[in-house]
Amino acid sequence: MSRSIYLVLDMENDLVHADGVNYKAAYAEQVESRRIVPNTRVAIDKARAANVRVGFVRVGFSPDYRECPPNSPIFSGARTRGVFQLGTWGTETHPSLGQRPEDLDIVKHRVSPFYATSLEAILRAQDIRRIYCSGVSTNAVVQAMVREGHDRDYEIVVLEDCCCAPTAEEHANAIGGLKRFCQLTTSQVVFE
Repeated sequence: MSRSIYLVLDMENDLVHADGVNYKAAYAEQVESRRIVPNTRVAIDKARAANVRVGFVRVGFSPDYRECPPNSPIFSGARTRGVFQLGTWGTETHPSLGQRPEDLDIVKHRVSPFYATSLEAILRAQDIRRIYCSGVSTNAVVQAMVREGHDRDYEIVVLEDCCCAPTAEEHANAIGGLKRFCQLTTSQVVFE
C-alpha cells in the first residue's frame, strides 16, 4: 500500500442523499449541479486502482445525543430535527459510493475529523504521509481537515470537484482560503 489515503468527508445520507434532511434543506442544488456523488465515486475507484487506501469520515451522535454540543450553531438543532443519529440511515455513507468493510470508517462529533477521534492514531500507525480529501461541506469539514492536517505535517490534496458548500460562493471562498495549505486537483486527473 502507498503512504497515501483518500478520505471522503461527511458524504452521508443526511447531507448528500436526495432523501436526506439536510440535503433538502441546504445542499441539494450544489450536490446535484457539481455532480458531487458521481465525481466522488470516480475518485474512489481511481484511488482503489492506484492502491491508495480509502476512508470515510462521518458526523454522528449517540441516540440520546450525549456528544452533541448544545451551544453549537451547527449541531445544536440535530436533536430536535432528528439528524446525525448513529445507527440510522441518515448517518450511513451514500450507497453509490461503494464503501467496503476494509475501508477506514471514522465517526466524529464535531466539524474536525481529528478532534476526539482515532484518525491520527490510525494515520500514524499506517505511516500515512499524504491525505487526499473531499466532501461536504467545503467551508466546514474540508476546511478543518486541510488546516489541521497541514498543522500535523501531512501533505494535503483536495479534490475540488468532489466538494461543495451550500452555495457556489461559499465553496469558492473556502477553496480560495485553502490554496495556501494544500494542493488542488480534480477527480479527472487524481491518482494518474
